[in-house]
Amino acid sequence: MKFQLSWLREYLDTDASVDEIATTLNAIGIEVEGIENPAAALSSFRVARVIEAVQHPNADRLRSLRVDIGDGREYSVVCGAPNARTGLVGVAALPGDYIPGTEVTLKVGEIRGVKSEAMMLSKREMGLGDDHSGIVELPEDAPVGARYVDYAGLDEPILEIKVTPNRGDALAIRGVARDLAAAGLGTLKPWAPPPIASVYETPLQWRIEDPRACTWVLGRAIRKVKNGPSPQWLQDRLTAIGLRPISALVDVTNWFTFALGRPLHVFDVAKVKGSTLSMRMARPGEELQALNGKTYALTEEDGIIADAAGAEALGGIIGGEPSGCDETTTEVFIECALFDPVRIALSGRRHNVFTDARARFERGVDQALLPAALDAATAMIIELCGGEPSTVSEAGSEPLWRREATLRFERLSGLGGLMLPPHEVEGRLERLGFAVTARGHDRLTVAVPSWRNDVAAHIVLDQDPTLAPERARVAAEGCAAVEAECDLVEEVLRLGGLDAVPSVSLPVSSPVPLPSLGAKQVRAVLARRVLASRGLQDAVTYGFLETRVAAMFGETPASLHLENPIASDLDQMRPTPLASLALAAAQNAARGFADVALSEVGGGYRDTTPAGQLAMACGLRAGQTPANWAMPARPVDALDAKGDVLAVLEALGVPMAALQVTTDAPGHYHPGRSGMLRQGPKVVLAQFGQLHPRLCAALDLPAGSVGFELFLDAIPEPKRRKKAAPELSALQPLRRDFAFLVDADVPADKLLRAVAASERTLITDVVLFDRYAGERLPEGKVSLALQVTLQPREKTLTDQEIEAIGAKIVAAAAKATGATLRA
Repeated sequence: MKFQLSWLREYLDTDASVDEIATTLNAIGIEVEGIENPAAALSSFRVARVIEAVQHPNADRLRSLRVDIGDGREYSVVCGAPNARTGLVGVAALPGDYIPGTEVTLKVGEIRGVKSEAMMLSKREMGLGDDHSGIVELPEDAPVGARYVDYAGLDEPILEIKVTPNRGDALAIRGVARDLAAAGLGTLKPWAPPPIASVYETPLQWRIEDPRACTWVLGRAIRKVKNGPSPQWLQDRLTAIGLRPISALVDVTNWFTFALGRPLHVFDVAKVKGSTLSMRMARPGEELQALNGKTYALTEEDGIIADAAGAEALGGIIGGEPSGCDETTTEVFIECALFDPVRIALSGRRHNVFTDARARFERGVDQALLPAALDAATAMIIELCGGEPSTVSEAGSEPLWRREATLRFERLSGLGGLMLPPHEVEGRLERLGFAVTARGHDRLTVAVPSWRNDVAAHIVLDQDPTLAPERARVAAEGCAAVEAECDLVEEVLRLGGLDAVPSVSLPVSSPVPLPSLGAKQVRAVLARRVLASRGLQDAVTYGFLETRVAAMFGETPASLHLENPIASDLDQMRPTPLASLALAAAQNAARGFADVALSEVGGGYRDTTPAGQLAMACGLRAGQTPANWAMPARPVDALDAKGDVLAVLEALGVPMAALQVTTDAPGHYHPGRSGMLRQGPKVVLAQFGQLHPRLCAALDLPAGSVGFELFLDAIPEPKRRKKAAPELSALQPLRRDFAFLVDADVPADKLLRAVAASERTLITDVVLFDRYAGERLPEGKVSLALQVTLQPREKTLTDQEIEAIGAKIVAAAAKATGATLRA
C-alpha cells in the first residue's frame, strides 16, 4: 500500500522525518518496501508563460510559441496542443530534461522548418495522470520560473508498505498512524464524524436474502448531486498512490478505502431496477458486467448485490457497470457493508479479480465502523457534489465483535524473552486501542478493539443475552484464550521494536544432533546413489500413466483410476516405476538413443491403502553396455539387472548369504530369463530379468531390454547391536574345487546352500564358477563346479582332516540334491 507523508499527517500529529517514520514502521513489523518522491523526476520542470502563440507556417495542426520560463530569454516551441494560446501559463521542459510520461530525453529540434527549443507538458507527459488533451493550465498568477514541484506541492515523499495477511487494519492510513502513535512517534488525531440529519426517505431498501452473502449493510441516498471531476487535492492524493481519478463520487469511495480501510460502493439510483437491493448468492447462469469492462459468469458460491434485473455487484470485490455512476448521475446510493472474508477471498480467486476492496475485506475490516463511515462519506459527497441526504436503510445487525483477552505478565518473558513493567505493558496496549477491563498483580484483561480481527479472543457474553449456554461455553473456552495471549505478547513486544527482543537459542535436546533423515529416507537416498554409481541415470517421472500401459505391468484397479487426469493418457496410477522407465526408454529409442540405463526411486501403487503404496527402486537397461578398455560393448542381459539389485541390497546391509533366488517373476518378465530375490520363503525383496518380448514389441522397446524392481519397504530394519571385533585367523585359508553332476532342473542355489551348511565352522565361502552341459555327460545332467574356501582357526588342517571335510561336502550335496561327484 502507498500513501503520501502529508496524508499520514492528517491522522498523526508528528514532526518526525520520513526516514524516522520508515525506521519505526520496520521496527514494529510493518515493512517499508520503498520510499519515492515524484519531485525527483519533475524537479527540472519550470512554470512558463506563453508570450505569443501563432499558427505554424507549414502545418495546420501545429502552433509556434514564444515561451518565457523566467530566465531572461525567450524559447521557441512547436506545439500541437489544442489549448496552446497567448497568455497561457503552464509547465515547460528544456533540452536535457527527462520526460517520464514518454520516457525520452528532450533535445533541440526542428519541426517543419521551425526550431523547437523546449516543450510545454501535459499531465500524462509528466506522469501525473492520463490527461493528454492539452497543456497543463495553471492560474495566471503562478510564479513564472519557479519549480513546478514547489508550486504544486509535489515535493513530498510517498511510502510503500508491505502488509501481512493478518493485519487488515494496517491497510488503512489511519491504522498505520495508530501504530506509529502507539510506538511513540507522535499522537493519533481524534476522528469522530458528526451524524447526518436526513431530509427525505431513502428510495432504496436493503434486504439480506442469504447471510452467507452479507451479515450487515447500511445505505443512504443523496439527491441533487452534481457529479464531475473531483477537486485537485483529491486527484493529487489518488494519483500519487497510483490510482486514476474517475469522478468525484467514485474518488470519494477510493479515498475512504485507503484513508480508513473502509471500502464503499455507490449506485446510481436512477439505474437501479426496483426499490430493493438484495444481498444474496448468485443463481445458475447469472453474469455480471463489471466496472473493469469484463463479464463474469457467477457461481452459486458467489455473494452478490442484486436488484430486480439481476446482479449489480460482486459483493465486496467489484461493482457492476449497469448501475455505475457517471456525469449524468443526480441521485446516488452509498453502500457500506460487511462481508465474509473467506468467501471474498474464494470468489476473488475464482474469478481472478484483484481490487483494493477485496484486499481489505479478505483480511477483515473494522466491524463497528459502518455508521461513522457512512456519515463521513455522506458529508464528503455533499461537500464536493452538493445534495441532500436521505434516511439510512439497514439490514442485518452488528456482529458480535466485542471480545476480551487476558495477558499474564510472565508470558512476556516466557514467550518473548523480555520482561516489562506492568504499567508499560498496559500503556502500550491502550495506545493501540485495547481498553483495560480488569487488572491483577500478575495479569491484565483487555477489550479487543473492533478493528483488530487478527487477535483471537473469547466473546464477551453479555453483548447478546439470547446466547445459548452451550454456545457460550464453546465460544468462551478452547484455544482462543491461549492464542489471544500470544497475540497480546506480540503486540506489546513489537511496539518496543522487534530488534529489542533478545535472541534466544532453542533448547538442545541432545548433545549429538538427531539424524535429519529417517531410516526409510536414508534407504531411498542410498539406493539412488548406488544405482547412479553403476551408470544408471536417475529419472523423475509421473506417478500415473495410461491404463493400457499400466495393465502390462500389473493390475489396474478402478480405485486407482484418476477422475480428473492432467491428460487423457495419464489416467491410472502406475503399478511400478518400471513402467514409466520403459516409456522413457522407448522415447529415447525412437529418437535414435537405443542404449540407455535409467533408474528411479519412486512409488508403485497396488490399492488406496497405505500398505498398497510401495516405495520402490527400479531400473531399466536397453541396448548394449558401454564399451571400455577392459571389455567391448555387448547386449545387456538379465544378469546385469541382477547385479544392480544385489549391489543395492548389499549397500543397504541385507545379509547376502540369506538371499534365495526363485524363478516365479511376474508376467512382464521373460519366463526363462528372470527371477525373484527373497529373504525366506515369504519376503520378496526384488524381482529382475529380461522384459517379456511381447511387452518390448508393444512399447517399441529394444528387444532384450532388462529391468528390476526392488521393494524398499520390504527390507528389514538393521538390528541395532554393537559390532563385535572381527575374528581374524592367523592361518592361511585354503580352497578346494568340486564338480558335481546334478539333474538339469536342480537350482544351483540349492546345491550351494547344502555345501555351505556341511561344515559351518570351517567353510567361509562357496562360489559357483562353472556350469557345463553337453558332450560326455549323461542326458538330463549338468556339471556344476564349486570353489569352497576353508579357514582353519586353531591349527593347520592335515590331509586326513581335509579329506574328511571333502567327504562331508559330497555327502551333504548328495542328500540335498542327489548330486554325485564328477569323475
